[in-house]
Amino acid sequence: MDFILATNNMKKLAEMQRILSPLGINVVTAKMLGIQLPDVVEDGDTFDANAKIKALSACKITNMPAIADDSGLCVDYLGGAPGIYSARFANIVEHNGVNIDNEKNADDEKNNDLLLEKLSGVPDEKRTAYYVCAICCVFPDGREITVRGECHGKIGYERDGNEGFGYDPLFIINGKSFGKYEGEEKDKISHRGNALRALTAELEKIL
Repeated sequence: MDFILATNNMKKLAEMQRILSPLGINVVTAKMLGIQLPDVVEDGDTFDANAKIKALSACKITNMPAIADDSGLCVDYLGGAPGIYSARFANIVEHNGVNIDNEKNADDEKNNDLLLEKLSGVPDEKRTAYYVCAICCVFPDGREITVRGECHGKIGYERDGNEGFGYDPLFIINGKSFGKYEGEEKDKISHRGNALRALTAELEKIL
């Protein structure tokens, strides 16, 4: 059975395919199908809400079961930031208590630079953080599943490793950064791996 993934991030696709393939699920992207999904406004105030927005849109356009995730890094010292703004952390400015996206095209490098800057001088014991992944699966018949996974660690002082994406080179767990974990090893402990295992358990009940 084909499920469409509401992203063109091939690393996310690989992670999902590794874990969902034992259920007979083949995860594809719109690009692989030769179609284009419209951009959606991720204006939810939680990871769960944003995942649902993306999954509903993809399901409606393709009439296929759709999977979308919304994930990010929450740093305790920063009050849970960057949180739902993780992918555009370097874009966000606060104005009168409201976070505003200044649309400067944040990327992983800029986001990591900003995180290191904000944690400059912060001691090891206060650099705790956790990754969150919410996954929503929507079926054309209206059924919905939403699950969540977390992974707890801390933020390092410099980038380490070239695996993964996002904040992985800075996120330390079990003594090394996610940037040094290979795919299947990371799947066993990652926020997305934990969320996908929860999704698998739910899908097994209905497929």
